[in-house]
Amino acid sequence: MDVKEVLLPGVGLRYEFTDHRGDRIGIVARRGGDFDVVVYAVEDPDEARPLLHLNDEEAEAVAQILGAPRIAERFTELARQVPGLQTRQVRVVAGSPFVDRPLGDTRARTRTGASIVAIVRNEDVLASPGPAEILRARDTLIVIGTEDGITGVERIIEKG
Repeated sequence: MDVKEVLLPGVGLRYEFTDHRGDRIGIVARRGGDFDVVVYAVEDPDEARPLLHLNDEEAEAVAQILGAPRIAERFTELARQVPGLQTRQVRVVAGSPFVDRPLGDTRARTRTGASIVAIVRNEDVLASPGPAEILRARDTLIVIGTEDGITGVERIIEKG
């Protein structure tokens, strides 16, 4: 999908794309943090009809709702395209020795060659988590690597 970015001096940025029905959709990211979702009239491409106004907090909630479930799907699709590469969700259970400890303490990448590319926590997605990110019970780790590497990460998270 082609998304155009247009600078709106004094206002912010406008992102626009054409949806599957052919409607031109715009999202105006205002400098103050608010967002407006608009649709452009077919008869007059400069006329924008407002659909939705979101404050910063509401926009973040919508982004999380739309993004969280899809991140695992995207990595699964990537794994299908690269032979030998797999992705799996690894759950951090309450009894894990790494609950309330930094991700870096697992040394998962060094020990297995597999990468923890995201942490899904409730409705939040922490993409590309750093080694200082604290793991919590019920986190779901999105792991990408070989079958053996991912199995190794599962063992580490479960038993240390």
